[in-house]
Amino acid sequence: MLSKILSGTTRGVDAILVDVEVDLNVGLQYFNTVGLPEGAVRESKVRVQSAITNSGFKFPTKRITVNLAPADIKKEGTAFDLSIAVGILSADGQISSGKIGEFVLLGELSLTGEIKPVRGVLPVAAAARKNGARGLIIPRQNFAEATVVAALEVIPAGSLTEVVKFLNGEMEISTVVSPPFNDIPVEYTDDFSDVRGQENVKRAIEVAAAGGHNLIMVGPPGAGKTMLARRIPSVIPPMTFEEAIQTTKIYSVTGLLRDGVSLIRRRPFRSPHHTISDIGLIGGGSIPRPGEVSLAHNGVLFLDELPEFGKNALEVLRQPLEDKEVTITRSQISFTFPANFMLVAAMNPCPCGYLGDTSHDCECSLSIIHKYRSRISGPLLDRIDIHIEVPPMKYRDLSNEAEGEASMRMAGRVNAARKIQQERFLKSRGIFCNAQMSHRLLRKHCQTDSAGRELLENVVDRLGMSARAHDRILKVARTIADLDGKYSVGTDHLSEAIQYRSLDRNYFT
Repeated sequence: MLSKILSGTTRGVDAILVDVEVDLNVGLQYFNTVGLPEGAVRESKVRVQSAITNSGFKFPTKRITVNLAPADIKKEGTAFDLSIAVGILSADGQISSGKIGEFVLLGELSLTGEIKPVRGVLPVAAAARKNGARGLIIPRQNFAEATVVAALEVIPAGSLTEVVKFLNGEMEISTVVSPPFNDIPVEYTDDFSDVRGQENVKRAIEVAAAGGHNLIMVGPPGAGKTMLARRIPSVIPPMTFEEAIQTTKIYSVTGLLRDGVSLIRRRPFRSPHHTISDIGLIGGGSIPRPGEVSLAHNGVLFLDELPEFGKNALEVLRQPLEDKEVTITRSQISFTFPANFMLVAAMNPCPCGYLGDTSHDCECSLSIIHKYRSRISGPLLDRIDIHIEVPPMKYRDLSNEAEGEASMRMAGRVNAARKIQQERFLKSRGIFCNAQMSHRLLRKHCQTDSAGRELLENVVDRLGMSARAHDRILKVARTIADLDGKYSVGTDHLSEAIQYRSLDRNYFT
């Protein structure tokens, strides 16, 4: 007999539905899986046979052929276990329900028949609704993320026995509707009120958050660079529903979505160690998976000790910084992952960290300092809008008992500036903040008077800045004007934006 069950597999951060066709024929007992199955899928026959037997059902002593269609797409992971087991029982007549083809089945089976959680449930749920499926039968641990997709019946199951009884109409499994999404700001444990002093740095961070600009902080060890970076998500506007869906899909595909979490509401903050490979940072593998730049989508990617990262890892950042996505191509497959993140980097001014510090002597020679700084290429540095120096902390700041300005107040100003930008780019598809402006939009919205043009000409020619650095200054100046509530970009806004190019001015010239 022949049966067909619906399942699904992920491709990048999206998913497609897969027909799991099971055919039972008379002959020597044999279990064969076709349709480009990877290792974990081929091994499913061992788990499925034990799960069926240990759940009290009869495993057919026939020739079993399982086809995963479309057959020209590689299938990986353990999510096909449940659909294969149900397909075998249905083909053998142990499941007689006519509604079996209305549900998409996902789940890994243990040898006892327990259903374990799998990756990529949210993208599969979206694909199921798009293709008109009635609902999903999934592991209980994956229930929350699947309920995000509206108009879909989600059945959380704990074992193969429960699934068979449900399909045969012998028991009901209750479903729960997820609460509606709202844009109430998420509370962050890290707050800028904890930071004493460093007012200039906090101002630069506010500008960066208001315009979605990339930022690099340069300062000695212990100046508070990491502490400041960890608090940046608390001043960025809260995620919209669409952003939350995009981010949750990525975490669902990579298996990093925590149990019971339906949507990721906090903006991601990813801080990989400097020993990470370029594949770990950008993504890749034989079947490409998202890397840290995609896990930071709609959030912050913090690279501490930036010069210590491998040169290849730093150079591959250039594409996602420009295109806001990463395309990974292999011989037989190509995936594009979203990577719209705010880059925040930190570095010391020299290997020992004390260059320019009046309290410590720098022990680095000029050649060592030059070699250290040259690890960051000019093209990469051009793509970082704001460079800010973080001075060492003074005792009077550390001993000050008064709290610094709270993140909530900073976020209020940032949100006001973002609303101005939303109205400005209302008719510009895919543009949401000043950092994303194209050259055409730059010329339209960043006009300056003759004094401003003269100031820019002097600075660009004297420092030998690139055209990209010139455009970054204009974008930052536009954001500063938005924070100031001004329609036009003035010389004071340009002057502040120029001050945020300290690496062009001091270190890399």
